[in-house]
Amino acid sequence: MNERVAVYPGTFDPITNGHLSIVNRALKIFDKLIIAILNNPHKAPLFTLQERIDMIREVLKGKPEVQVDTFDGLLVDYVVQMKTNVILRGLRALSDFEYEFQMALMNRKLNRDVQSVFLMTDYKWFYTSSTIIKEAASLNGDINGLVPPIVGRKLKEKFGY
Repeated sequence: MNERVAVYPGTFDPITNGHLSIVNRALKIFDKLIIAILNNPHKAPLFTLQERIDMIREVLKGKPEVQVDTFDGLLVDYVVQMKTNVILRGLRALSDFEYEFQMALMNRKLNRDVQSVFLMTDYKWFYTSSTIIKEAASLNGDINGLVPPIVGRKLKEKFGY
């Protein structure tokens, strides 16, 4: 039987409990999940690429069916390189859908064999994003329960709390 593999791309700056919800639910559908961190030189992330890799690996240790990797360039090329044809994306609000729909159509134009699969976020993560969490953490806001404990500690270190 062929292994069902999906690529879950993003910046994961940092990984949140919303991301983890998508990961855990995806593992009920796919045999293997590749978390692919985009190395985008046009973005200025709070955490370095290596810090993001380390946090994700720490949070997901004990899940051998999850691989953490990085990529640059076209996502569809990376997906094919990883010998799969599935891009996994999480959706929160209508604004996410509009953006993700555009990206899925562009990816489909670039490679018709690559499919986009969307999972709706759990209702309790509907309002969260890495950006909002970083903003709250920068002001010493309580982000407990929104990110894994290790991520919370790393955010406090970054912001000097």
